[in-house]
Amino acid sequence: MIKLIKSSFYREAETKRALAEFVLSQDILSMNEQCRAFEKAFAAKQERRYAVFVANGSVANLLLIQALLNSGRLQRGGRIGFSALTWPTNVMPLIQLGLEPVAIDCEMDTLNVSPEALEEHVTGLRALFLTNVLGFCDDLPALRKLCDDHGVLLIEDNCEALGSRTDHTLLGNFGLASTFSFFVGHHMSTIEGGMVCTDDEELYDHLVMSRAHGWDRDLAPATRARMRTEAGVDDFYARYTFYDLASNFRPTEINGFIGNQQIRYWDEIVDRRVANFGRFCAAMARNADFHEYDLAHMDTVSNFSMPVVCRTPELARKYRAEFEAAGVEIRPVIAGNILQQPFYRKYVRNTPERPNAHLVHTNGFYFGNNPEMTEDELTTLCDLLGG
Repeated sequence: MIKLIKSSFYREAETKRALAEFVLSQDILSMNEQCRAFEKAFAAKQERRYAVFVANGSVANLLLIQALLNSGRLQRGGRIGFSALTWPTNVMPLIQLGLEPVAIDCEMDTLNVSPEALEEHVTGLRALFLTNVLGFCDDLPALRKLCDDHGVLLIEDNCEALGSRTDHTLLGNFGLASTFSFFVGHHMSTIEGGMVCTDDEELYDHLVMSRAHGWDRDLAPATRARMRTEAGVDDFYARYTFYDLASNFRPTEINGFIGNQQIRYWDEIVDRRVANFGRFCAAMARNADFHEYDLAHMDTVSNFSMPVVCRTPELARKYRAEFEAAGVEIRPVIAGNILQQPFYRKYVRNTPERPNAHLVHTNGFYFGNNPEMTEDELTTLCDLLGG
């Protein structure tokens, strides 16, 4: 079988050996120096000023929205645009934290929200939580300008696009902040894990506090001293003083150690995924049964799964059956049209249909793009795509 998740880690055997030795040698396995080192390395590699490591990518989304509320950048009841083709925990935090989600349709040639699609909904939006779908993007510079012109806060869910670039800029660096996931099978794995990146110091402080109960322990000394003075607490009570709404989203040193091992392979992982993607696209171009993508505006496309959108539901059934018969593990394209998910219908009423997201939901599927695929696996997948 060509699995969606081929291994727990890139270069799994050597990573597991190093991890076993690390665990046996450590006295502290809760969040500590390994996590801080991974944050520093990831921020540098992502070309951002700050990175906040958390337990998984889903809570990275929840933490970011909570921190934006705590800092006053967002207010409850605010209308927040989001990509209709997305993962559920991109929109669930909006509902959980009292915001009003506004689904925005995708374009068929990029699978992403375009400036034209945003234009239809931008009036009255407080923020846009944009998903960079499966390593793709639309015209991000134009989207950023449109958000700036209308006072819309742009944030990015970049869990699916680590290493992708457009306009010579890494995806995840166009908005105020961005989130990442290190779940097994994603670009880099720490088993479970996520990250929030930003260049904004105030937001960073709120993220750090809200990650760990709302206390001040991980803040810079000067910031910590100022907050204690303002709250009127001494050093004894400050140990259990909580400044804002928070949870415990901390990772462990095990996750941090794996992250430090895996980030060394960032370029290698991305390069191999990019090369695989090029081969898949070349095979798909020979087959008129599939919708074509237009990604000429992108410098690099790095994804962990390859989306396929067929022209008709009948063709979708045909190709799904062929891929599965060949031993290829497939899934719907992310969660499909989020408007059709039971949780969304339960909590959000009277949302007009988003036809492109519906078409992807009905006619689409994806298979894994793994950096350790064999030549036989790549040949099998390209033959299936070529028809």
